[in-house]
Amino acid sequence: MDHSPGFLRIAEEARGRVREITVADAVAAVHDASARLIDVREDNEWSAGHAEGAEHLARGIIERDIERLAPEKNEALILYCGGGYRSALAADALQKMGYTNVASMAGGWRAWNESGGSVEE
Repeated sequence: MDHSPGFLRIAEEARGRVREITVADAVAAVHDASARLIDVREDNEWSAGHAEGAEHLARGIIERDIERLAPEKNEALILYCGGGYRSALAADALQKMGYTNVASMAGGWRAWNESGGSVEE
């Protein structure tokens, strides 16, 4: 997908403010239950398949609903999207809301699939 220059600019700015982790680190954190994995893609993307064990809060509603899902601001949260841009924007927003242990998974869903991560449909 081609992204607009303005979107890429703000996404790159957000990436500079958030912690990015690899798929391997995300898999390890989810496996040992030290972090919650959150898919911020749209509903149709989620329905087509998602990382095993992930929870869904689309980018458009995450700020509205995150405090119900994760009320503890220091809980480890790993966000992912299709390629890592929307999750960086969402992670940046959560940090602004006071979340202190949030990360964006580099490469997103594409990287998860390429690495052979477990998938649920």
